[in-house]
Amino acid sequence: MGVNSNRVEHVACQETSLAISAEVAVMPPMQIHKVCLPPKQTTLQKLKHRLTEIFFPDDPLYRCKNQTWFKKLILCLQFFFPIFQWGSEYNVSLLRSDVISGLTIASLAIPQGISYAKLANLPPIVGLYSSFVPPLIYSLLGSSRHLAVGPVSIASLVMGSMLSEAVSPTEDPILYLRLAFTATFFAGLFQASLGLLRLGFVIDFLSKATLVGFMAGAAVIVSLQQLKGLLGIVHFTSKMQIIPVVSSVLSNKDEWSWQTIVMGFGFLFFLLTARHISNRNPKLFWVTAAAPLTSVILSTLLVFLLKSKVHGITIIGHLPKGLNPPSLNMLYFSGPYLGVAIKTGIVTGILSLTEGIAVGRTFAALKNYQVDGNKEMMAIGIMNIAGTCSSCYVTTGSFSRSAVSYNAGAQTAVSNIVMASAVLVTLLFLMPLFYYTPNVILAAIIITAVIGLIDYQAAYKLWKVDKLDFVACFCSFFGVLFISVPLGLAIAVAVSVFKILLHVTRPNTLILGNIRGTQIYQNLSRYREASRIPSFLILAVEAPIYFANSTYLQERILRWVREEEEWIKENNANTLKCVILDMTAVTAIDTSGIDTVCEIRKMLEKRSLQLVLANPVGTVMEKLHQSKVLDSFGIYGLYLSVGEAVAHISSLWRAQP
Repeated sequence: MGVNSNRVEHVACQETSLAISAEVAVMPPMQIHKVCLPPKQTTLQKLKHRLTEIFFPDDPLYRCKNQTWFKKLILCLQFFFPIFQWGSEYNVSLLRSDVISGLTIASLAIPQGISYAKLANLPPIVGLYSSFVPPLIYSLLGSSRHLAVGPVSIASLVMGSMLSEAVSPTEDPILYLRLAFTATFFAGLFQASLGLLRLGFVIDFLSKATLVGFMAGAAVIVSLQQLKGLLGIVHFTSKMQIIPVVSSVLSNKDEWSWQTIVMGFGFLFFLLTARHISNRNPKLFWVTAAAPLTSVILSTLLVFLLKSKVHGITIIGHLPKGLNPPSLNMLYFSGPYLGVAIKTGIVTGILSLTEGIAVGRTFAALKNYQVDGNKEMMAIGIMNIAGTCSSCYVTTGSFSRSAVSYNAGAQTAVSNIVMASAVLVTLLFLMPLFYYTPNVILAAIIITAVIGLIDYQAAYKLWKVDKLDFVACFCSFFGVLFISVPLGLAIAVAVSVFKILLHVTRPNTLILGNIRGTQIYQNLSRYREASRIPSFLILAVEAPIYFANSTYLQERILRWVREEEEWIKENNANTLKCVILDMTAVTAIDTSGIDTVCEIRKMLEKRSLQLVLANPVGTVMEKLHQSKVLDSFGIYGLYLSVGEAVAHISSLWRAQP
């Protein structure tokens, strides 16, 4: 049996049927396929191939192959600026849909922008600034047609909670604002760097289970924090844990305002009803889209008309008119709080990136087009860096606004331009109209927006499908509620990483049996029709063999052998002679793994047992060959499949006198 070919030779041979009894009829001669080495490559070629698979799995420049230099230039422009790709095909029909969609999003984005800025402990006007510049940048660089860009609740909450632990937004608002802009700069820098270096897999450590628990916990905390506005409480805790928040609500009963409570819960009921109507009938998407702005208009009118009679309801007050003022001079690059700004930027950057890409891919799948994750990282990162220079804080794709955009018929990123234009008109001419807008309506809008983040059905599914994923979700949820938002997220990520390490260090191993009349070998405990082959123990390893799991695999395989010998003794079966290790699922092996295979072979040899390897994949086969390990296995120690190994070794035993 050779290993010198660079291709698997599929030689025609007669099918072999195996009998389980010891008395087996003499089989006709059969040919055994060669186990071949992969095509020979230099170290440089291997490194190039590996780096390409890591950083460029999607082959982003495939369209440039066999093209002229001018065509390549056009394609590169379209790659980095997707607007050039769809802009040439843009027409009046698409514009009509995008204008309707953009104006619909604006009706939701304006009140949400003001509300989320308050959630981040920032001036309300910053929320509107953040709904103007970033959408314009994204429309040039983003690859999603339906992603509606602006402030989001989770990033606002995390930024507010992390920065307020270091600096009070009420005692030192200027420093707090500087830190917010600086955190946004580092968030954008981190996001753009991930996209430029094509390191998007970093955000994959935030698993769905982690995000389900984190968002649910954050939604509960945000909702409880809004009781300050709903109840009219003036002195409220700045902490973000559930116990201090509930304690602050109950200990300040004397500050509760019945006017605020009536207005707040009345409009909250209106907003939740509108949300319920749209959820029940997606064609009525405009109901939930228009509800926040309608609530702002009605509540503002009520407060204005009753201002002489209603004194317990606090209002937003003066908001400056005009375009975004430059803020580059406000960035905080030296001082004792720089570390807090960097940490806040990285955490909010990861969260907003995860949300934005997930939302973009969700709606891209519905319309059967592809969103490039690395381009999205660069687009979101660059728009946040640009936003830093124009008085904006962290922005990304919002699920609620994107859902409205999709249902309103958005066709391209022009809907973001239309939305930004509507915000521009508001900034230039309509700001005085928000003077009497009550803070309680902002609280009601925030609660309505975040309540949809509590996905109990997803949590139940996690419990049914994967208990360890549910533990990650559980830890994330309660970590956010009782410890803090960033630490809750860190705990959940740690649980997810532990799960990965558990799978790597304790891989699955199983014993295989033959399904009668076939060459198929499957798990004995899973398939009742699978039977043991006399004198053989067939094991499968379903993971790479690394230094991290090699000792465990050695101990586990020897335990399988011991248990098989005990089973043979109890059932008076044929003596065990051969152990076959099916390496089909062993995708990689390192030097520790190779040493482990050698050690297992030696230990089995001392017990008069033969170890046979079946179907090692290309890279594994190459390393086994280069290490000279295969020489110790002899000519009958390596086969292309378990079936061929069983058939050939059985025929050798029968041929012995």
